[in-house]
Amino acid sequence: MSGKLITLEGLDGSGKATQTELLCKELAGKGVRVRKISFPDYGQPSSALAKMYLDGKFGENPEDVSAYAASSFYAVDRFASFKKDWGEDYRNGTVILCDRYTTSNAVHQMAKLPQSQWEDYTSNIVFQMSKLPRDEWDAFIQWVQDYEYNKLGLPKPDCTVYLDMPPSVSQKLLSGRYHGDERKKDIHERNTVYLRACRESAAYAAKMLGWLVINCAEGDNAKPMEQIHRELMKELAGEINLYV
Repeated sequence: MSGKLITLEGLDGSGKATQTELLCKELAGKGVRVRKISFPDYGQPSSALAKMYLDGKFGENPEDVSAYAASSFYAVDRFASFKKDWGEDYRNGTVILCDRYTTSNAVHQMAKLPQSQWEDYTSNIVFQMSKLPRDEWDAFIQWVQDYEYNKLGLPKPDCTVYLDMPPSVSQKLLSGRYHGDERKKDIHERNTVYLRACRESAAYAAKMLGWLVINCAEGDNAKPMEQIHRELMKELAGEINLYV
């Protein structure tokens, strides 16, 4: 029996890694067979193109690389990780907690597209859309829909949780993470205009695709991580049974 796949999404600095860790500890403490993974998988060669992209090797701005190309970099990494690392555990019933997944394309890549194209994009399970002529979109959408879950064989998430953190707050958290050294931020993290666009597209995707949304800030400050965790657990309990 296959396990369950729970994905956590959010802007950089929204607390995905922390909440994934807290959720993993709580479920393991209750006897659930669980493991956590994250993307990009920087410890493996499959992440090389994603890392080059984030390091600005293909352009200093996110818009320098098309939504389709950038999403393909991440898809290769996810495929390699599933085949080599966690696929067997998932097939054997383990609950997989994923810090980012294919759903990240709705947050980071959909923002590169005109808003008039968002509905086409998200209704096809947040896949990437290249800058093709309009008369080629239908064929392209059919191709990408088949690509991730059929040809690559990646499982669909059972539930996606979006940690909603305003960029103004997440930027403060990122600055603390890097001890004020702005040079350590990647091309997503240092582009506040892009991050605001990502938050807008993520809100749209969450509504279209039925993601659980957790508000992670109060005013200009992040909520305490334990409070966010309690809210996350409450929302998950009403959405999916993790204990079977």
